[in-house]
Amino acid sequence: MNTVIAFIIIFGVLVFVHELGHLVFAKRAGILCREFAIGFGPKVFSFKKDDTVYTIRLLPIGGFVRMAGEDPEVIEIKPGYHIGLLFNDMGEVNKVVINNKDKHPEAKIIEVEHADLEHNLIIRGYELNDEETLHEFAVSRDSYFVMDGQEIQNAPYDRQFGSKTLGQRTMAIFAGPMMNFILAFLLFAFLGMVQGYPVNEAIMGELTSDGPAQASGLQQGDKVIAINDNSVSSWDDVVKIIQVNPNEELLFLVDRNGQSLNIPITPKAEQVEGGETIGIIGVYMPMEKSVLGAIPKAGTETYNWTKEIITGLGKLVTGQFSIDMLSGPVGIYKSTEVVAESGVLLLIRWTAVLSINLGIINLLPIPALDGGRLMFFAAEAVRGRPIDRQKEGLVHFIGFALLMLLMLVVTWNDIQKFFL
Repeated sequence: MNTVIAFIIIFGVLVFVHELGHLVFAKRAGILCREFAIGFGPKVFSFKKDDTVYTIRLLPIGGFVRMAGEDPEVIEIKPGYHIGLLFNDMGEVNKVVINNKDKHPEAKIIEVEHADLEHNLIIRGYELNDEETLHEFAVSRDSYFVMDGQEIQNAPYDRQFGSKTLGQRTMAIFAGPMMNFILAFLLFAFLGMVQGYPVNEAIMGELTSDGPAQASGLQQGDKVIAINDNSVSSWDDVVKIIQVNPNEELLFLVDRNGQSLNIPITPKAEQVEGGETIGIIGVYMPMEKSVLGAIPKAGTETYNWTKEIITGLGKLVTGQFSIDMLSGPVGIYKSTEVVAESGVLLLIRWTAVLSINLGIINLLPIPALDGGRLMFFAAEAVRGRPIDRQKEGLVHFIGFALLMLLMLVVTWNDIQKFFL
């Protein structure tokens, strides 16, 4: 049960931060965001603030920000339609009743002659009791359609996604993955402040209870000056000498609170992957806690994990990794189960790594992903005009279908790997 909760919280945080990036930059560009959703499927909880409905949906496997103009506007008013009009205090139409007009007896019913709810914001038509006079009605910028008892906000063209500059649209899409990298950086920085971060200094870190270092009298915080009269200046220097001398006595010259001590230690032999035998003494790398130091370390760790994941994806493309090595939600769940048993701090580190992974995956130039959208924006920048929206939509639809197929294959592999 703890694993289920941890899994839902981790995925919820990753999706929330990703979609929040889209939402913030879309709103900054003046785009109407109809819905901010965590999860898919039926609504579990929702509330509305300003122009946006915030929802939590049943299946916690993703999320979305529904921006006006990304998809064709669902309601179109054509000549000959009978609609009801409701007005605000300024005499502007603020609600257009599409059906069930009998539930709005106060509405003015007209037969539409012309409607422009994107640019000029007007509706022209004939009142049913006066078919001789053509009336023109100004429409509020904050007007709503009322259909099947639900209100859907109208989006003037300047509040639609497609009306914005290439730079604004690019940032609205890029902000999602960007926020995942920022989240990872902040989590690594938090861990550095709370847990500490490794420093490459010739200082003894935490000692294991059963290692040669503990038995010889070494203490945490001892600074190593030399080993067998060979000067050392970093943790890497200490490790190299220890590893190449299994079962060989080494004389450590250490500084302990200003006092010089000579301590003999014999590294224990241990076989590692590949059959090689190395020496170990049972000491962890020294850790340091510092707010100022944690920030650059967080940047370095974010960069290193980004590089590692991209390298792995490159090996997948070149055939050095097989598709069986990919993990879907089931595989991530099982990994989360293992990590959760090791404590909260390791779970936070795992969340940071998953956040980087989500950011990178979304930036891949694959249709239906953020990277696919950015690829079309790059083509628009080169061509000087956007690609036909219907063609782009078809490409994204095919890409989405292929992604779902890949997800099914990876999930089936995970099920076979862990449960069959």
